[in-house]
Amino acid sequence: MLTAKNILKAYGDLSILKGVNLEIAKSEIVSIVGSSGAGKTTLLQILGTLDKPDNGELIVNGISPFSLNEKALAAFRNQHIGFIFQFHQLLPEFTALENVMIPGMIAGKNKKDLKDRGEFLLERLSVNHRKDHKPNELSGGEQQRIAVCRALINEPSVVLADEPSGNLDTRNATELHELFFQLREEFQQTFVIVTHNEDLAAMADRKLTMKDGIFI
Repeated sequence: MLTAKNILKAYGDLSILKGVNLEIAKSEIVSIVGSSGAGKTTLLQILGTLDKPDNGELIVNGISPFSLNEKALAAFRNQHIGFIFQFHQLLPEFTALENVMIPGMIAGKNKKDLKDRGEFLLERLSVNHRKDHKPNELSGGEQQRIAVCRALINEPSVVLADEPSGNLDTRNATELHELFFQLREEFQQTFVIVTHNEDLAAMADRKLTMKDGIFI
């Protein structure tokens, strides 16, 4: 489902990724742990096609995204990959439902269909009663659940999460962790989760440890 082969990445003289190899199956949940500076976030950005490797190959759903032109790559990313960030990245001027719908609007999908799916996801994640509220009116846990809905709106093949519970209290973090596994069962999505939370990492189907730009 997702394959990375010999991924290399450097910024100037600083080598970040030193030949990363990774194979992830459909509907698998994989956690990536390691100290700060190990290369976890850089790898996640490359897996999400937000950054390009200096060398190596990435295959997602049978497609080599870095062989596409910029417009096609952006469309591929929008369609196949969902992102969940530590600080939610919700747009403050839009309501919860509007934030959820944005990736679908970018993809040119029917607005009514998007609204229906957005409300379905918000209901599924127990925040539909907050759909008309803007981010500054929501708790951290509510904002993160809305960010998860946004990641799922286009039914992506893979969801990439960078420290998704790093900004949450223990109760909300636990609920979010359990939610990923429920969503995997319902929607058969693949999750790759970079985390410092050892409890979440241990729940995954596989826990991978990164050190000095490679898996150990």
